[in-house]
Amino acid sequence: MKKFDKLTVCLDMHGCPNRCRHCWLGASPNGNMNGDELIFAAEKLKSFAESFEIDFWYREPDFCDNYSEMWDLTEKLSDVKTSHYELMSFWRAVRDKDYVPWLFSKGVRSCQLTLFGGEEKTDFYVGRKGAYNEIVKAAELLLEHKIAPRFQIFVNKDNIGELSVIERLIEDMELEKRCESFGAEFNLFIHQGSCDGENEKLYDIRVSEEDLEKIPKKLSDMTLKYFRKKDIKEVFGEKESDLCRAFAQDRSTFDLRESSPVFYVDGSFDVYPNISAPSSIYKLGNLKNGAEEIAESYLENKSAAQKASANVPVCEMAEKCGDFKSERLFSTGDYRNYILNKYCALS
Repeated sequence: MKKFDKLTVCLDMHGCPNRCRHCWLGASPNGNMNGDELIFAAEKLKSFAESFEIDFWYREPDFCDNYSEMWDLTEKLSDVKTSHYELMSFWRAVRDKDYVPWLFSKGVRSCQLTLFGGEEKTDFYVGRKGAYNEIVKAAELLLEHKIAPRFQIFVNKDNIGELSVIERLIEDMELEKRCESFGAEFNLFIHQGSCDGENEKLYDIRVSEEDLEKIPKKLSDMTLKYFRKKDIKEVFGEKESDLCRAFAQDRSTFDLRESSPVFYVDGSFDVYPNISAPSSIYKLGNLKNGAEEIAESYLENKSAAQKASANVPVCEMAEKCGDFKSERLFSTGDYRNYILNKYCALS
């Protein structure tokens, strides 16, 4: 069997404390895996790649109590180890005084926090009361340790009118000035996210072009700077109706395989490729049944989603699953994944 150039394996060892309504990874039950199970996954999958890397989370990072120990273990088990991502557990940050200093010690100099508006909206979309106040407190802790917060803001028709609340928060916390004080820059970006996982349930309230007028100029300018775009419409993509008409003329198929894939291993050892939300249509197998089955399933496009993407023309998916009258905005890639997932669900 041909080896991958690189294989990255991410275990959902302890899950996530939140149940965010935008999360493309879904809201599966939290696991309770241990270090021996991390070692087991590494030993099973490492031989299928020229270069191997393993991590202990793929939902909220560093959520487990022994995050430092698990980080050290993943370093030992990996051929190469990516620097700590600019993602953090704000849940842990406000409960563990050692956590943010530990992030700094790993070279983290900017961390992303996600908002949905003010307190009520953010608590609702995170799925946990008190989340907004924890996010604000986490931003303060980052600043105290010379780590620049970065705000990611998800919008839909329900919350896009609340962006002025975030604009005031930036001013009240003096985020730009305080980041500049230690040579950093405060960044922010707004988008609607992909339409899979939990966010697919918000399809009906996905933004349309007229909603973009509600974005305050300052936040729009910061978003354009972050994405290096000239027009906010470029960030949010095209109308579903226009994409459907374009796709209806497209007889191409898409091979989802990569030479350096990322595999997700959930708390039950089911394995999925990092393409969309871990679900039955992407399932490659269960690691307890052997790693060869996993690699073979991926390489031979055996999962329902990989098989459909490789064999069913885009035009057929658009005709069956697209809405040719919809004004909802999508990027081209996100919409292709959306109709693929919908096609598989209907097949």
